[in-house]
Amino acid sequence: MDDNTNAVMTALRNLEGYGDVRADQVTMTRLGGLTNLVYRVETKSKKLIVRIPGKGTEAYIDRTVEDHNARTAARAGVSPDVLWSDPATGVMITRCLDPVTTMTPALFASTPGAPGRAGAALAQLHGSGEAFEFRFELFAMIDEYLGVLADKSATLPDGYHDVVAAADPVRAALAANPAPLAPCHNDPLCENFLDTGEKMWIVDWEYSGMNDPLWDLGDLSVEGGFTPEMEREMLTAYFRRPPTPAEQGRVVIYKAMCDLLWTLWGLIQHADANPAEDFWAYSIERFARCKALMQAEDFQAHLEALGN
Repeated sequence: MDDNTNAVMTALRNLEGYGDVRADQVTMTRLGGLTNLVYRVETKSKKLIVRIPGKGTEAYIDRTVEDHNARTAARAGVSPDVLWSDPATGVMITRCLDPVTTMTPALFASTPGAPGRAGAALAQLHGSGEAFEFRFELFAMIDEYLGVLADKSATLPDGYHDVVAAADPVRAALAANPAPLAPCHNDPLCENFLDTGEKMWIVDWEYSGMNDPLWDLGDLSVEGGFTPEMEREMLTAYFRRPPTPAEQGRVVIYKAMCDLLWTLWGLIQHADANPAEDFWAYSIERFARCKALMQAEDFQAHLEALGN
């Protein structure tokens, strides 16, 4: 029995009715996850998801906040129920949705209606009237991540600070035109969306908090590599109408800003020697995409549309 199996079994025994469960009585399947250990656990009576936090994540994730928000998202009807959790360690057990398809960029592109279902799921979350703990502050998080990297004496891509400085007009425009806050996922990787074909569920609330809801839409468009047609489908399903120029502009701006932020996140993973993937290459790619979008001819027009 390896350490991961031990950790999963230790967690499972905290669940009511599973205090004496043995490893030979369950089937474990390792699922995807860039920073955490995630297992699908099948017993005779239940299918569960057990999540063991990755090493080093405690430096930038508040597990108590995550626990509250995951339960709130379940109450909003967009995420599976939390069956047991330990906010002190971040270990969490949730209901397993079955059957579902874990989305990827390729599946979003090839599955009819998937962008629209994702837009509808985000609209349900944002319009739920629920309140998340934590305020997702984009530029404060950039500063925080830079601090974490400084503590690790990590290397930044050439020109990163110049791009952060060039984002000052974005910061000013967003501050001058604030949007009503809503409970947001804030890290809408495609793999955090689970599709039944009729409904899209959302999982993984590590970065969740109150935020401008259009952040989620811009970020998902980036993560999914959405075409203009896919983005239009998502936004039309979200608003139940085509977006206004101001709404479209805010989405485009957040597409650039999410790449700016997640560049730093990737560099933290690189500094922590996370073996899940080549996080240096991940960060360089995101940084290049951010610069290209901010230097595009229509970026200024989108920025100016915020005030309309």
